[in-house]
Amino acid sequence: MMNRRTFLETATTVTAATLLTNRLGWAAADHKIDKLGVQLYTVRDLMKADFEGTLSKVAAIGYKEVEFAGYFDHSPKDVRAILDRLGLVSPATHVPYDVLTDKWPGQIESAKIIGQSYIVNPWIPEDVRKQPDVWQRAAETFNRAGEASKKAGIQFAYHNHWFEFLPVNGKLPYDILLEACDPNLVKMELDLCWITVAGADPLKYFDRYPGRFPLVHVKDVKTLPKITTGGPQNFGDTVDLTEVGSGIIDWKRIFAQSSTASRPVTNTCRSCVGEVSSHRRDLHRSKLTPVCL
Repeated sequence: MMNRRTFLETATTVTAATLLTNRLGWAAADHKIDKLGVQLYTVRDLMKADFEGTLSKVAAIGYKEVEFAGYFDHSPKDVRAILDRLGLVSPATHVPYDVLTDKWPGQIESAKIIGQSYIVNPWIPEDVRKQPDVWQRAAETFNRAGEASKKAGIQFAYHNHWFEFLPVNGKLPYDILLEACDPNLVKMELDLCWITVAGADPLKYFDRYPGRFPLVHVKDVKTLPKITTGGPQNFGDTVDLTEVGSGIIDWKRIFAQSSTASRPVTNTCRSCVGEVSSHRRDLHRSKLTPVCL
């Protein structure tokens, strides 16, 4: 069992923490976050070693919502029971691309048991991305997955990295997805850090595709990474991430206009804010200071 000190020390070394809210806090008059949660990929090593203990520490810090990135051999019923005991809820989960086919019905059932409203694919593997017409075929896969989950009352979504904003045969893969995916079946969990470091403008996407972004991820970087179409991107592990507001991304500009993304789903949005330091410090800051730091 890890102790409190071990948890907090480890949390300062991880790379992709995520806060979630029960609405887009920056769209409100005071521009502050309400109920907070964490993307558990941040503490994946701790989750693997001590699943319930890690969730308990997350709850003790003050988070109320969690977005999963694996259940580490725990059944959906066990996960739900642990969440209930700790007073946590899970609005969303991340699942691998290969789950979207034969394993998809089981994943939908798991989400229903745990109480999740969103299932998000966060990554298309590099070997798949090298295949011909991959983005059109990915859109077809997403539409099928979204149609099946929609029947169960669960929304499918896709989370980007930076390679979707680098041209392939003269077109951005992200644009292909937005054009080819049914907007009612496939939503986007827009990672505002990755789109920004790739040189694209999230506000243009908010304006062009209102209602397509009910979830967002927010994290900051100290320096711009080298952007390439290849490589695994290491899920951010080799990128110089930092707390939101202490890096180079212009959050004031983004947050000042981000209500345009939430018009159709203001009361059901989750926003996600990432950092590399103590979860406790980021939670404290978000309660006391404006989101647009």
